[in-house]
Amino acid sequence: MTQNPDQFSNHTPMMRQYLTIKSEFEHILLFYRMGDFYELFFDDAKKAADLLDISLTARGKTGGNAIPMAGVPYHAVENYLARLVALGESVAICEQVGDPATSKGPVERKVVRIVTPGTLSDEALLNDRKDNLLVSVCEAGNKFGVSYLDMSSGKFHLCEPQTPEQLSAELQRLSPAEILYPESFSYSELLSAYKGLRRRPDWEFDQQTSYKLLTSQFATKDLKGFGVEQYALGICASGCLLQYVNDTQRTALPHIRNITAQSYQEAVILDAATRRNLELTENLSGGVENTLASVLDRTSSPMGSRLFKRWLHSPLTDINKLQQRQEAISTLINDDLYPDLQDVLKGVGDIERIIARIALRSARPRDLARLRNALGLLPELQQILENPLPPLLASLKSDSQPIDDIYGLLSRAVIDNPPVLIRDGGVIRDGYHQELDELRDLSQGASQFLADLEEQERERTGISSLKVGYNKVHGFFIEISRASSDLVPAEYIRRQTLKNNERYITEELKAHEEKVLSSQSRFLALEKRLYDELFDQLLPQIEVLQRCADALATLDVLANLSERAVSLNYQAPTLCEDRIIDIKDGRHPVVEQVSEQPFIANPVTLNEAQQMLIITGPNMGGKSTYMRQTALIVLLAHIGSYVPAQSADIGIVDRIFTRIGASDDLASGRSTFMVEMTETANILHNASNKSLVLLDEIGRGTSTYDGLSLAWACAEYLAQKTQAFTLFATHYFELTQLAEQLDTLANIHLDAVEHDDNIVFMHAVQQGAASKSFGLQVAQLAGVPKAVVKRAKQRLKELEAVDQSQTVSVEKQVTPPQASFSFNEDHPVIDKLQGLDVDALSPRQALQYLYELKETL
Repeated sequence: MTQNPDQFSNHTPMMRQYLTIKSEFEHILLFYRMGDFYELFFDDAKKAADLLDISLTARGKTGGNAIPMAGVPYHAVENYLARLVALGESVAICEQVGDPATSKGPVERKVVRIVTPGTLSDEALLNDRKDNLLVSVCEAGNKFGVSYLDMSSGKFHLCEPQTPEQLSAELQRLSPAEILYPESFSYSELLSAYKGLRRRPDWEFDQQTSYKLLTSQFATKDLKGFGVEQYALGICASGCLLQYVNDTQRTALPHIRNITAQSYQEAVILDAATRRNLELTENLSGGVENTLASVLDRTSSPMGSRLFKRWLHSPLTDINKLQQRQEAISTLINDDLYPDLQDVLKGVGDIERIIARIALRSARPRDLARLRNALGLLPELQQILENPLPPLLASLKSDSQPIDDIYGLLSRAVIDNPPVLIRDGGVIRDGYHQELDELRDLSQGASQFLADLEEQERERTGISSLKVGYNKVHGFFIEISRASSDLVPAEYIRRQTLKNNERYITEELKAHEEKVLSSQSRFLALEKRLYDELFDQLLPQIEVLQRCADALATLDVLANLSERAVSLNYQAPTLCEDRIIDIKDGRHPVVEQVSEQPFIANPVTLNEAQQMLIITGPNMGGKSTYMRQTALIVLLAHIGSYVPAQSADIGIVDRIFTRIGASDDLASGRSTFMVEMTETANILHNASNKSLVLLDEIGRGTSTYDGLSLAWACAEYLAQKTQAFTLFATHYFELTQLAEQLDTLANIHLDAVEHDDNIVFMHAVQQGAASKSFGLQVAQLAGVPKAVVKRAKQRLKELEAVDQSQTVSVEKQVTPPQASFSFNEDHPVIDKLQGLDVDALSPRQALQYLYELKETL
């Protein structure tokens, strides 16, 4: 256990220094630099040894006990940091900042940065095709403030979810690497599934303090120019987040230039269950295979890939923006621009994150070389995007104009293939700085001086085999073969004896050696200074560079969607404000790519006259695929993409809901049926007549009559009250009777053909209800023992016989009357009940009253 520094007065000065620093970072692993290693002590050492599977050793003693110690080599530290942040840990990096030559006692050390999961910018620690977000949340009543920052790009946003369900959906969309929340936060169960949770004091979420922090960061008087003034809770969350970033990075953050508000009116809202069920970027098993992104993401750059996934998770409701994206894709396809565009963009790389590292002054030499190479491609990009262009492409072309001054600077300053680290030297190009060139030449031994000296000494001594050389171990030397040793001048001083040669030094050569050795340290120091000056020249251009990176990422996504549309035979949907979803020959974008069999395309039509489809048919018949493909086609239309269909007319929707499949939520003590009902309740409360709702097998988690009654009531409510466009898949054939009672409902089924005991799924949508469920045939296909299937057939015949003899009574039991959801109507039975004093009735009077009510009904 780490103790108070005062308790370690008997320790060495170095350990006292360590303990003093550690006392400021009690809950963070401290990587303490000692020579070529970062060392950890006490509890930190035990924890790191366990997490990283490294050796736990000991150093010295305290109170008679050895001090636990573990360490990692500095040159491999990134690998260990990557493993720790993936586990949600934070690490304080403590470096030597003093000069060992002038230090009395331990070299001065200080923490230069704190590496946390949500504040990473190092290339080696990040997944290049996924956003790495730091999220901050706070609450007031049932409303929430959310702020999120991508440290590696500087993108800073806030929003205000209005319900716990909205907050849950927001967190799932963001998939945060680290979450900050106040000590008094009441909804910690919503955060429990995430790593990197950090409780912060409530005062860090103070609105006035947060406002000042934000205006200070953006160097503005107020926040009106960013459109966030009215988001009080969002500002509170943003202030805590910005304070946390300042505390951990310990440097200026010039790449965080603004903050934007996410409006729920501008995006199609997807709740957590919908994002999970549609498998946009993550499948139901938590992987990335067979997701929508895995099929559609063929972007050329990592920053394009990240932007494309943000588009998938944030579909738009602004028809003008969507039509601009469609128009851009159409131009790229029709003018055959996208292949050349993608080729150029492959060379751009991830300049978005490189620019952030430049802003943080942590960019490495190869980052600068990659940025230079990317900027060198901009003229070629401009040639591809020839006028005339539609508005969106014209705007992106303007924002990606060549930046000649930065390109020229980096071309003059940085060599073509620089080393990994500046400390190794050899980064600055010859000719960039005269003094550096002279010191570099001198530090490398001044080869011309050595050649001249060699020629001079050969002539003077008459030894033709004489050589002047240099190596890092023995420095400079004159090498003479033993056969010529009798000709060696008296002023030569023997330095080393080899098998066949002798090596000597002279006063002239020794003076040159001292000059060279001193020049090496001067050369490295000057090159480091010139490298730092490059940052000073680049920082004023951060905004221009970020705008260029954003434009290139957007071009990448548009070119990607163009290529996918051509390769996968997608068509442009027609978008409108009307209530309509009319899809001809729609296909599931993922299933059609992974299926070994040809995919059967199917239509779907939803409009004012037909708002709900009751879908019946066998398991494995394709009901879920049909429903999901409809939602995915609608979603793709709302990011501006072409869609997998022959044609599609799609009206703008406000929300997409799915209730497909379920599992126990044991951590929260909720059964499968409870999860199902919770998700269904969310839909019934929040769906509108502009929503798309997908419901699969409502009521299956309870008894037959309970389940049927619930399914019937839910379908009626959606049809009569909500009037949302609904695909309602069910095994309750009784529900098909709803289409006869409600004009806006229609029955469809997925076809299957039965031959003897075998079944063939046709996967084709047909009008009307299915004739049977084929449950026994599916069981047989699944490998259920034949004896079980045979017995099931016998029992089915018995039940059907009973059913035929009691048809009328069964219909009365299982066919609920049509309900009306106009709850304000007057009714004589209700009037009588409201005026009844139940406590004043005897049992006999109560029974008589019940008969009267029945008669009234």
